[in-house]
Amino acid sequence: MQVYLDNAATTKMDKVVADIMQTYFIDKYANPSSIHQKGEEVYNDVEKAKDKVAKILNAKAQDLIFTGSASEANNFIIKGVVRANKDKGNHIIVSEIEHPCVLGPAKELVKEGFKVTYAPVDKKGRIKMSELKDMISEDTVLVSIMTANNEIGTIQNIKKIAKLVKKSGAYFHTDAVQAVPYLELDVKDLGVDFLTLSAHKFHGPKGVGMAYIDRSVKINPLISGGEQNYSLRAGTLDVAGIVGFSKALELAYKNREKKIEKIRELRDYFLEQVKKNIKDVHLNGHEKFRLENNLNLRFNGIEGEAILMDLFNQGICVSTGSACSAKNLRTSYVLQALKINSDYLNSNVRFSLSKNTTKAELDYTVKKLKETVARLRSFSPIK
Repeated sequence: MQVYLDNAATTKMDKVVADIMQTYFIDKYANPSSIHQKGEEVYNDVEKAKDKVAKILNAKAQDLIFTGSASEANNFIIKGVVRANKDKGNHIIVSEIEHPCVLGPAKELVKEGFKVTYAPVDKKGRIKMSELKDMISEDTVLVSIMTANNEIGTIQNIKKIAKLVKKSGAYFHTDAVQAVPYLELDVKDLGVDFLTLSAHKFHGPKGVGMAYIDRSVKINPLISGGEQNYSLRAGTLDVAGIVGFSKALELAYKNREKKIEKIRELRDYFLEQVKKNIKDVHLNGHEKFRLENNLNLRFNGIEGEAILMDLFNQGICVSTGSACSAKNLRTSYVLQALKINSDYLNSNVRFSLSKNTTKAELDYTVKKLKETVARLRSFSPIK
């Protein structure tokens, strides 16, 4: 049996999304910036797609900028906002468990004279609110805290954080890439200035991200040299990708509660079966405030990479953490932030489900996982 439990890294594209995108590769291939009939037709389709996304996010269509990835969107927002608002200050705050595409641009800005402070989390991965409050100063320009962590699935109270940040006069950004469709992302209700999404995390195409930006805030473009996207991101629009993004997001929030309930039940069943069949297994992250599709488990006494490779040979795809650092075997900085015993920092495996996951797949995984753990622990030097 082939089992895919790495949906936090990427999801399988919905066929209906792929079929719609195909139209823009073969038939509606005109450049949306062209002023002839075919160009106008494609341009109108892009605008309709933006309107659909804006409605789901309770945003204005003109506040949406489609990018080549969430990584680009995060770089655009963090660098663009901070550079454009130097008159407000030179201080940035990011959480210590942010995705590398947030931590990276923050570190780059240090070279330009900006100061970066890293907001700590508790042992379950939630922001320490009192410490975050103390970090914010009159020089703070931007605070960036992810909605839900890609490794451990812990969900932050974004509405509460945004209120704290906005009260201080700073701008607030959240990387919400992992949140669809598990959380409602009403940008007005959340109180965010900026929000980032990525289509391939919710059964859409790879290579398409989105930046929600409050256009009342000054922001510099990351890619210049064209008037597309209100001159905020130069380059010919990826029509197929934008339409695919829009359709995938629409499908993600259709019958949302029913799909989430199914995934939650399967996740809880899987965790129950794992603990029933394997001793000394621990959940990383928060028990309650976590994504329904995410289980990051620690198998004390053995390396997570060893489990991953053994399961791979059994046809099961899992991960030990962020897909962006899968080939980097260094200890996860996210788990380090949780203050986990150093002996067990490399003992984790992430199982991430989707609407396509079945009970039969999970039963097969438990069976093979039980065999794998028993075999690896039999000769492990760590007890």
